[in-house]
Amino acid sequence: MKIKNFLNFSNRDIYLLSLVLLLSISRLIPHPPNFTPIIAVAITSGFLFKKKYLSFTVLIVALLLSDVFIGFYKNMPVVYATLLLIVYVFFKIGNKINYKNLFIYSFLGALIFYLFTNLAVWSVSSLYEKSFKGLLECYILAIPFFRNTLISTIFYSYLVLFCSTFINRIKTV
Repeated sequence: MKIKNFLNFSNRDIYLLSLVLLLSISRLIPHPPNFTPIIAVAITSGFLFKKKYLSFTVLIVALLLSDVFIGFYKNMPVVYATLLLIVYVFFKIGNKINYKNLFIYSFLGALIFYLFTNLAVWSVSSLYEKSFKGLLECYILAIPFFRNTLISTIFYSYLVLFCSTFINRIKTV
């Protein structure tokens, strides 16, 4: 079945855009803290879309749509900037993503998110003293959140890659 092109998107882009939006909507479903598909979407968007503007746009739109319902928060600019950085880094290597190296890429994406967002929490929060000890305490107390971030990033990254492969096989049949 042909899908009418919208804004010159290919049929593949429309299928994959739908997939990403579904993953993003999953932020609205009750879940453990930091167990969302957003980092996985950031990592795989270069692989999925092949167009840099689409990779950035899909992520921002998905975040804004879900944040309208979740609520806006103090560190939102840092979270968005970190996710855009992840898109940028992984867009450059999107053509190299495969089932073998996706685990490493997922780990790196989750680690980037953990390091940047917790640095922001430490720098603007009054919960931690402004010293190396306070920064270390912030990172240590965030480890349970990192675990959830890492597990969800690995899970959703492989889900996105599997679904993309499946969609491409259906399309060629």
